Amino acid sequence: MNIKSAEFITSCPDYESVPDSDIPEFAFIGRSNVGKSSLINMLTNQKDLAIVSSKPGRTQMINLFLINDSWTLVDLPGYGFAKISKSKQEEFHEFVSEYLTSREQLRCVFVLIDSKIPPQKLDLEFCQWLMECSIPFVLVFTKTDRAKKGGVEKNIAAFTEAMSEWCDGLPRIYQASAKTASGRGPLLHFIDQAARAR
Repeated sequence: MNIKSAEFITSCPDYESVPDSDIPEFAFIGRSNVGKSSLINMLTNQKDLAIVSSKPGRTQMINLFLINDSWTLVDLPGYGFAKISKSKQEEFHEFVSEYLTSREQLRCVFVLIDSKIPPQKLDLEFCQWLMECSIPFVLVFTKTDRAKKGGVEKNIAAFTEAMSEWCDGLPRIYQASAKTASGRGPLLHFIDQAARAR
């Protein structure tokens, strides 16, 4: 897939504000500071489509981007905010959950995992919740260029082993680096195939 156009549509403070659409949507989510905005910019080949911040929890609304006039990239608030109040966290989790469980146009969720660190409880719990809700998802292990040699494979193996305790079939797994653009081709190919599927 070649990205010919990528434009910001809108930011929504709640699920009710998300505009109606009849084209496929692909949502990106992960723990705060997992490199989500950087990955989105890398995939779309634009430097500032999604705002990159050094402060965790920058994305606090549902952000929608129209790609190639044919599918929508949905940038969701991360989970596990360290710098905001508990009530605000609950508010985010509520409308993100509503979007994920109710949006008919949603084809797949891309769950971003930091490849540099061992499996985190929050990531595993979120994946388990997606499976319980029958929401299709894939795993994208980010920041692979910054991991120690052999560390990515070790952390992926540990993550999938932890998932196997409650998961019969594992989701697709991708590795990506926003810095080197590795993983861009396979991810866009998957989106292209999923968008075409009926």
